Amino acid sequence: MDANRAPSTETAQLKDQVAAHAAALVPDGVILGLGSGTTVRRFLVYLARRLERGELRHIVGVPTSEATAQHARTLGIPLTSLDDHPLLDVTVDGADEVDPELNLIKGRGRALVREKIVALHSKRLIIIVDETKLVARLGKGPLPVEVLPFGAGAHLRWLRSLGCETRLVCDEEGRPILTDNGHYLVMCYFPEGIPRPEELAHTLKLRPGIIDHGLFLDMADQVLVGTRQGVQVLTRNTSP
Repeated sequence: MDANRAPSTETAQLKDQVAAHAAALVPDGVILGLGSGTTVRRFLVYLARRLERGELRHIVGVPTSEATAQHARTLGIPLTSLDDHPLLDVTVDGADEVDPELNLIKGRGRALVREKIVALHSKRLIIIVDETKLVARLGKGPLPVEVLPFGAGAHLRWLRSLGCETRLVCDEEGRPILTDNGHYLVMCYFPEGIPRPEELAHTLKLRPGIIDHGLFLDMADQVLVGTRQGVQVLTRNTSP
């Protein structure tokens, strides 16, 4: 689903369901990574309500985007930074796609680099999604890739050599929309999905000018899924 497109009523209800469930699980006294996206926005509302009721008194959040930071401040959620708290207890974030091994595609909302940095500094990463985000193979929708503005055309040509179609994210007037880090965002469409995500992630990381990509592999500890039957809890198998 396009990050800017309004969800259906049913999908919105599932997002609300899982957001409320996740907020109810947050214990007092934690340093909490605050993800980005529509489901996390709902999570922040429920988290703020717990603060208002006095159920939570000693939590602080590290936002993954300027939009999340602004929303959290509006709701009265206290914020901090990785500079002050380099090890977080848990991060709660959304995802664009979740495969059966709990690998993710994230970042269609233009926050993938900061989301990945915050997740890497967290003891646990909990993902909250509605059931429409579950896929058999990653790449059902586009893979976001953040690139340097310098040589952007060359970066797009190279990305197309990997077997995908590319689209530079632009505003209505055709101007590239910058990420919070001042870079461009490219959406990569793989016609048959992504058969070998680990190989693609490695290839992307080695390319100068590619800042980062939206493949979050072996990172999620738990995925909470809003479904018509209630919240489903998926836990990553970490056994060898």
